[in-house]
Amino acid sequence: MLSLHLPHEAPLLHAARNQVLLVTNADLRESANVQCWPVEEKFERKLQQALSEHFGVAVRRAHPIKPECGHGFISSQREGSDLFATIDPDAPVIVLLTAWQYSHHLAASLVHHRGPILLLANFDGTWPGLVGMLCMAGTMTSLGRYCARLWSENFDDPFFVKGLHEWLETGRIEHDTSYLHRIDHGHSMMASPAGQIGRQVGKYVLHHKEIIGLFDTFCMGMINGVFPQKALCDIGMPLEGLSQSALLVEMGKVPTALRQECLEWYQARGMSFKFGSDPATTLVEAQVLEQCAMLIALARFAERFGLSAIGVQYQQGLAGSCAASDFAEGALGSAERFPIPDESGAIIRPGKPIPCINEVDMGSAIPQTMLWRLLDALGLPSATTLHDVRWGSEFEGRFYWDLEISGSVPFEHLRGGIAGAVGYRQPPMYFPKGGATITGQCKEGRFIWARANYVGTDVHMHIGTGHAVELPPAEFERRRRATTYEWPLMNVVLDGVGRDDLMAGHQSNHVTVAYVDEANLLDVARAFVAQALTQNITVFVAGELAGWL
Repeated sequence: MLSLHLPHEAPLLHAARNQVLLVTNADLRESANVQCWPVEEKFERKLQQALSEHFGVAVRRAHPIKPECGHGFISSQREGSDLFATIDPDAPVIVLLTAWQYSHHLAASLVHHRGPILLLANFDGTWPGLVGMLCMAGTMTSLGRYCARLWSENFDDPFFVKGLHEWLETGRIEHDTSYLHRIDHGHSMMASPAGQIGRQVGKYVLHHKEIIGLFDTFCMGMINGVFPQKALCDIGMPLEGLSQSALLVEMGKVPTALRQECLEWYQARGMSFKFGSDPATTLVEAQVLEQCAMLIALARFAERFGLSAIGVQYQQGLAGSCAASDFAEGALGSAERFPIPDESGAIIRPGKPIPCINEVDMGSAIPQTMLWRLLDALGLPSATTLHDVRWGSEFEGRFYWDLEISGSVPFEHLRGGIAGAVGYRQPPMYFPKGGATITGQCKEGRFIWARANYVGTDVHMHIGTGHAVELPPAEFERRRRATTYEWPLMNVVLDGVGRDDLMAGHQSNHVTVAYVDEANLLDVARAFVAQALTQNITVFVAGELAGWL
């Protein structure tokens, strides 16, 4: 006779009438959770006040604050799963996001939750709540579960109050996403000269394959950044799975003299490093020399495996083993690069960027690699990168986005190139082993932006254009101080896509950018759309680009 002994089931937590349950999700790294907790506490109070004053609704925290940890965030998948096992599956739940969060802590539980879910973010640059919400929203889209999304600076503006009322009444918030326009194979643009170029590039990719090499995957809980293998194969961009342990071994083979030569090459071209004496809190030369070894090792892996693009997971495992990957990734993704020899002494791909996939985000790897191939084939500058949709605010009556990533931009994207770059130590709360960023003001110019996501095993892509601007020094400094000072910052206006448009429809915290000069921008955009369609990608063009095709 079988005898069943499952663990004890705790009683379900229910929401009373005129009550919602509150869940707060954040980082896996406790150093970040403790530092971000005061902002979360402030916005919890603001949310409670708004719900009570406007709607007579009370907030019930679904999980306790943890004094022994110094915060009240969910900080692991186990914790999130155990929590939702005790929540009434039909209860209304608000997930409040005021910091970076690991979506996988909650995603598997939210998929099975039947009640209405609201992903709510503060729109602030100091801690990336809006970034976390965009990542969680994209993750839930990839998993096929609708979640309402809402954002606000202070939880008191009419947009916020209206959205909150709609969610309380219907369990949904219907945002306007008409800025997105689907393009199909019958569009007249496909027959244009630029469209024909794009079709040829797409056919080349399907025939020859763009192999994307990633040192481990699933960075920082980004389920939306891990695509099904079928999705990658269907578009001609298969994955080469690599191990970060192998990267450490390869780094160890790089001799001291070659590391030193690499560092001196960048210093001779004008890059400055903010060196200090304490490696725990400041940048020291040994950290950058380790990054130079990583740069050389990455190039050798790319050549050895015939990779079109390469990326490093780094936030778990590698971040505790060696200096951060950002300087190595940004330098490798630049056309002007230290001459890296392979094992026989031949220089690896001189004058050619090797696209680097920050945070191993496949949703960025796809457009980055595609744009690199297209631009390179056209003889145009082909350096690409991704950025976080980090924040944005008005300046002299116009809204400018602050796009920012953790130091891995190619030098070509900075004002002044290598000479305009400064290396700061990566913040200790994220990077205990330090390492230099590639920091500076991103240059003025036109660009294409894109982002891929998946629905089932189908790849979708949003494509648009924009203007990068060089804001005055005082305003640029204000924005640097409001975000992460050590990281490069790109200030942009997206053509025909406003702040709330992007927040309503974007399926990631990331966006890919590639600079293209004004004279070629629209033809390149047409070719890129045609290339994507040819590679079996469902395409949506954003804002004004729809009318320009």
